[in-house]
Amino acid sequence: MRILVVEDDAELARRVAEALRAEQFVVETCPDGRDADFLGGTESYDAAVLDLGLPGLDGVSVLRNWRAAGATFPVLVLTARERWHDKLAAFNAGADDYLVKPFSMPELVVRVKALIRRARGHAETVLGCGPLQYDINAGRFLLNGDALALTPQEQRILAYLMHNRGRVVSRSELIEHVYERDLDHDSNVIDVLIGRIRRKLGVDLVHTRRGQGFVLSEQP
Repeated sequence: MRILVVEDDAELARRVAEALRAEQFVVETCPDGRDADFLGGTESYDAAVLDLGLPGLDGVSVLRNWRAAGATFPVLVLTARERWHDKLAAFNAGADDYLVKPFSMPELVVRVKALIRRARGHAETVLGCGPLQYDINAGRFLLNGDALALTPQEQRILAYLMHNRGRVVSRSELIEHVYERDLDHDSNVIDVLIGRIRRKLGVDLVHTRRGQGFVLSEQP
């Protein structure tokens, strides 16, 4: 899952990115409102963490522009402001959740996970597909009740497929959402990792749709 963190406090941005990366998120950081405006309006993200007090362009304006450009990813707003009218302005601009500074990193991570889960239409915190289960909050996969050993790369791919189970996900979409920007879209790394995941699952859950991509489903 690909997260955009927009925060001009370099140390806080580093800590937020570190906490999210520890949960196998792919994270991009941006310290400026105008750059964030461009990124959110043109790139594909699964969620964003957005500070309101930004140089260049304030966070509420950034968020309003994202929504006007058609960006639908969930946004968690960060701010030191506790006044109700500031919160109302953020929600009216399209915010999905609100966190007042100072906050705990575990709470931020849980909120981001919840936003992504709800945006994908999942009410439950444990997703299932046949004998495979994915505990979103714990970041753990179970196969027939036993822990499934996955590398971080395999975990990111399988988590994305789980969130989109039943839908064909293209190779380029997987690359965009589970890898940093510099991965070659023509690379066969995705195919190699999908093969490893299939062998570890030992059951036919990840299917290839020739010319389209991959789908996680109990049906062939």
